[in-house]
Amino acid sequence: MSDSLLQFRNVSKSYYGNSVLSGIDFEVKKGEIHALIGENGAGKSTLMNILFGMPVITGTGGYEGDVLIDGKKIAFKSPHEAMYAGIGMVHQEFMLIPGFTITENIKINREITSPNPVSRFLGKRLETLDMVRMNADARKALDQLDMGIDEFLMVAGLPVGHMQFVEIAREIDKTGIKILVFDEPTAVLAESEAQNLLAAVKRLAAKGIGIIFISHRLDEIIGVADRVTVLRDGELVTTKDVKDTNAVEIASLMIGRKVAINRVQSEGRRVSDDVFMSIEDLHVGMPGEMVKGIDLKIKKGEIVGIGGLAGQGKLGIANGVMGTYPSRGEVVFNGKRLNLDDPHATIASGIGFVSEDRKGVGLLLNESIELNIAFTAMQVGNKFLKKSGPFRFQDDAEIRRHALKMIKDLDIRCESPVQHAGALSGGNQQKICVARALTQDPIFLFVSEPTRGIDIGAKKLILDLLLKLNEEYGMTIVMTSSELAELRSICDRIVIVCEGKVGGVLPPDASDADFGLMMSGSRVKKAENSPEGRAAHV
Repeated sequence: MSDSLLQFRNVSKSYYGNSVLSGIDFEVKKGEIHALIGENGAGKSTLMNILFGMPVITGTGGYEGDVLIDGKKIAFKSPHEAMYAGIGMVHQEFMLIPGFTITENIKINREITSPNPVSRFLGKRLETLDMVRMNADARKALDQLDMGIDEFLMVAGLPVGHMQFVEIAREIDKTGIKILVFDEPTAVLAESEAQNLLAAVKRLAAKGIGIIFISHRLDEIIGVADRVTVLRDGELVTTKDVKDTNAVEIASLMIGRKVAINRVQSEGRRVSDDVFMSIEDLHVGMPGEMVKGIDLKIKKGEIVGIGGLAGQGKLGIANGVMGTYPSRGEVVFNGKRLNLDDPHATIASGIGFVSEDRKGVGLLLNESIELNIAFTAMQVGNKFLKKSGPFRFQDDAEIRRHALKMIKDLDIRCESPVQHAGALSGGNQQKICVARALTQDPIFLFVSEPTRGIDIGAKKLILDLLLKLNEEYGMTIVMTSSELAELRSICDRIVIVCEGKVGGVLPPDASDADFGLMMSGSRVKKAENSPEGRAAHV
């Protein structure tokens, strides 16, 4: 009898003609801990969405290929169907209700009830909760995890590590659990808590449960997993027994693109030894991208890349300096200390910002292209305003003239300057965001995820524009991106952020393995002691 529990056979998925998974073969055996690893956008989430029958899959034409559980083909139409088939997931972000007890969180939507005189006449919905049996079930699940905490305690106020164990207990309490997916389960845990969780994962596997372990921490994968599957750009790279590989090889396979640094060095390019911006002990309260004490110095004329995996804090740096989210620390720009609570003053000091959230923050989707381009410069710098006595009015003719120039210079594909920004493609919307930042005449530019969600032709235009701004106009640029290949193609050095801090700094031609290890946190101490690492922390 086969010990195969879950199989993906030649699974592919496209969204509106854009392939995100191609021919994936992936298997989990009974009692196996199978690590699934890849960069952001590699296809891990899409594969799990297929397994769970998520609406993002079922509502977009489904998928190609087959998924089998215990040798039988399945095609779940909803997460509830997956749950009833014995599949559970432990999320990185807690799905607990603080005002409920541990028992109530474990048994939610699966409460045990007992009939009473009222319910016998008015229906099952009025039955009484059987807390004795529910507490007994919760106690059994907690004991399987070797958790001595009382099941009747409120979740509110529990340590983070305990909350993660309650999440696991809820899943293993479900009847007939066969497969458990752990999505970055140790991301929010201290080291001792993480070790306890990994020991619990091994105990669950020993009971015959198949574990899919998604993590970027390569040291953990080496320590806990039986096999590892690497995805890259929606394709299967390899599946290996963990005993036959190591963290360096996995990191290299995960990154895996040999990127040629084809940057043409302009004779007019000037990188000074002068520090243009100094960031010290920066903390930023950006949900999902917390910054926990970053030191960084940026020289005048540099293009500095900021990279790292999702949720590690890379996006929080620019947002913190620009005052988009609550922040503290010291930022000195061009010799003057910035007030982190005053975005207008920061922009007025000569710093431009292209946000990663072009639809939520970057654009006024229901307004014209020309207004989007001029808006911030008009609000902060009093540009595009004409005086009439004591009053100022919007200079529509000047706005139109400037917008037409930007449309031509940046090759913004549109019908006219009065077309609504929301009607354009993602690439053209991104160009409008860049045009708006440039209209402020910045001498320093933060640009976050400039190529996210746009086609390869538009990506090249954006990257070429950033190079032009730097080489011809001397603009200092800090580019934050999940696309490591793009950072390597234009940046002088790349700062890797891991767990809210600088993991280290690498040159763009560093090896794939070095980048992969640093992004996973495996090289933090070594990187800090390197010349590049010390340069970031000066």
